[in-house]
Amino acid sequence: MSRAAGRFPGVWYAVALMVLVVGASGLAAQDSQNPGVETLHVQGNVYMLVGAGGNIAVQVGAEGVLVVDTGLAQMSGQVLAAIRTLSDKPIRWIVNTHVHPDHTGGNEALAKAGSTVAGQPAVVIAHENALSRMTEADVPAVALPLNTYYGGTKDFFFNDEPILLYHHPHAHTDTDSLVFFRRSDVVVAGDAYLTTTYPVIDAANGGGVQGVIDSLNRILDLTVPKHEQEGGTFVIPGHGRVSDEADVLEYRDMMVIVRDRVRDMIGRGMTLEQVKAARPTLDYDGWWGADTGLWTTAMFVEAVYRDLSQNREGA
Repeated sequence: MSRAAGRFPGVWYAVALMVLVVGASGLAAQDSQNPGVETLHVQGNVYMLVGAGGNIAVQVGAEGVLVVDTGLAQMSGQVLAAIRTLSDKPIRWIVNTHVHPDHTGGNEALAKAGSTVAGQPAVVIAHENALSRMTEADVPAVALPLNTYYGGTKDFFFNDEPILLYHHPHAHTDTDSLVFFRRSDVVVAGDAYLTTTYPVIDAANGGGVQGVIDSLNRILDLTVPKHEQEGGTFVIPGHGRVSDEADVLEYRDMMVIVRDRVRDMIGRGMTLEQVKAARPTLDYDGWWGADTGLWTTAMFVEAVYRDLSQNREGA
């Protein structure tokens, strides 16, 4: 394990590893006898790398390479090799969707392999909350997001394409950013949207139910489907397969319905154990549920219950 990954606090790093494990089903296309990083062209200038931890997005063009998330530290060599099959130009920018080390562990290696300014490593971009949390975790300076934004959005132009970042406080964490490649028509969602499991709500790092819903609603605002909902804007989840608007819509509706069911049960005075026994996620368990592993259905229900209970008490 790299120095950067090893310095994350226990709870923070454990949550990140949990997300990686529960996302394993999203790597089904990867041959278990030949593990490694696989590359998929999404559309336009954007590609997805799978198998390094969290999904990685790579935008290539005449100006160089932009990478969204960097995977686990120990996979950096394979990630760099995969990027080199797409472009021999320098890595100019790295964007982090949030702070967990299955998405940021490769920051140091990829930054050192690239260059934003001649003679200097590639610069990492993220919301200021990500910088604060990673600084507290004693992450090496070269791996820190030293180019931060402070409000709800940031935009810049690279490889003949507008790139927009949207901060969603209290979604998966309080450091979450969505990344929208406007010309390629691709949204990189980070762990606010997964196809492999129910949403992982990292309450210890500012995550919350309503923030996840708000983030999913933002994705729906950005996505436009083709005829009969097939294609159009594509969405790269934090873990799992490339999606379109219809996939995100189903996930958002599930989250809203589960929230409302649990909130109603809390209003009727039901305890956590009673809510679990009532199985408010039953009709969705076949898609996103799990009885074993590090993020189970019961853990998701508990996270929703505790979040809504706290908000109700504070109302």
